[in-house]
Amino acid sequence: MRHILPLHWYVACRLVVEGGFDPDDIIPRPPFRVERRRRAAPVLHFDPGLGGCGEGTILGGLKTKHVDVLVALERIGPVLSVSCKGVTGAFRNLGNRLEEIVGEATNLHMTYPALVMGHLVLLRGNRPVDAARKERAGDKPCGHTRGGGDTAIDATGSLVPPVQRFHDALRDLGRRQGLAGSEGQCEAIALAMVEMDECRRSGLVESFPEPGSGLEIQDLFEALYARYDERYVLRSPEMQRRTVRNVWDPASPGIRLFGLDYLPRSSV
Repeated sequence: MRHILPLHWYVACRLVVEGGFDPDDIIPRPPFRVERRRRAAPVLHFDPGLGGCGEGTILGGLKTKHVDVLVALERIGPVLSVSCKGVTGAFRNLGNRLEEIVGEATNLHMTYPALVMGHLVLLRGNRPVDAARKERAGDKPCGHTRGGGDTAIDATGSLVPPVQRFHDALRDLGRRQGLAGSEGQCEAIALAMVEMDECRRSGLVESFPEPGSGLEIQDLFEALYARYDERYVLRSPEMQRRTVRNVWDPASPGIRLFGLDYLPRSSV
């Protein structure tokens, strides 16, 4: 799915600008540079020449795992990871995706119980195309839905049962807060659906997921930051010099990028 690789960069950059993580601690390395000053907030600069690529590698309890975006701190190790998944096959196989998420969480939490794990899952928003209805109404059809796969949204605008069950299962899987007895869960999951109709192709289905579901992209990042602060900042005051997230100078050029759909972490 061609949306996935740009998502890696989006997540990595957002962890810097909104999350306050140092770009040197993130793989793939975001295109930013930090200017540190004594007794003043650090300044974040956009520097494309510093951008990198690749995946992070974590030693799991059962096997080594590559993750799409990884935050690792010196002398501490992996502290936060985000995996981006695109569901391109038939929706009858969604159960396999759930097993993958549970297996990955269990494997990594065996070695790093405090690791904050997030998943960003994209579905194809295939809809039935009623070209005849549009023609009767005098509208020119936009074209047939492309991209294969099963229908995700039926003619009434409702989710088909396999997608609804997948939605509900992810909501339960992404609620890990404590460390004991919940290794198969992750700290946060977001679920989004990509429009496949020619008229709206590549945009996100605005009605999915519903507000309050806990599966929106904003919910994902808020939960990641909250769990990270609880485990690595608030519980270990003596380590805060290494673990506390940056608050950027509001005049930083790197937080004045065009088109951000989130707020930078700045002192104003």
